[in-house]
Amino acid sequence: MFLGTATAVMYPKLHDRIGFSRLSRTSRSPPLMTQEEFRRVCSRFATGVAVLTVADASGSPHGLTVNSFTSVSAAPPLVLVCVDNDCSLLPLFQGASHFGVSFLAEHQQDISARFAFVPERRFDGVDWTSGLNGAPLVNGTLGWLECRIQQRIPAGDHVILLGEVVNAGSLTDGEPLVYFGSGYRRLLR
Repeated sequence: MFLGTATAVMYPKLHDRIGFSRLSRTSRSPPLMTQEEFRRVCSRFATGVAVLTVADASGSPHGLTVNSFTSVSAAPPLVLVCVDNDCSLLPLFQGASHFGVSFLAEHQQDISARFAFVPERRFDGVDWTSGLNGAPLVNGTLGWLECRIQQRIPAGDHVILLGEVVNAGSLTDGEPLVYFGSGYRRLLR
């Protein structure tokens, strides 16, 4: 079924048969969502918590807490993470060839807070290892990935880092650190 004045065209798939009707120029668009409303609604989606890491030119480790991690593809293995344009570490990620992602366990809430709020020297006192390609990896996590940066994609107030996984491992068993409703949560079994 077609709406309005669209011209009927036969397509090979049922979902390709979409029509449209032109709206008058006097119609009003609904108001845009505020940042507060967007954040409130998105907080209703539970996410895991990870530390995104990079080494500077001298090999020193740097990192930040993220919950914007997504697996993208299995062949080739691709993931993405998002870094705020105002993040002081963004220039390091812009110049790096690799990054690391360490998936935090529920008992590592202190590491999450450290990498989210401590302004400098976040790795002080944190046990970590350098990956095969130099990405810092936090020890004692549920797992980690070392990724070669494939693309840096500007997206609103963030940059998306698309990375190909070149090295990975599971370190410990346990429950994940979960973030929901603007706070840490535990999984119930």
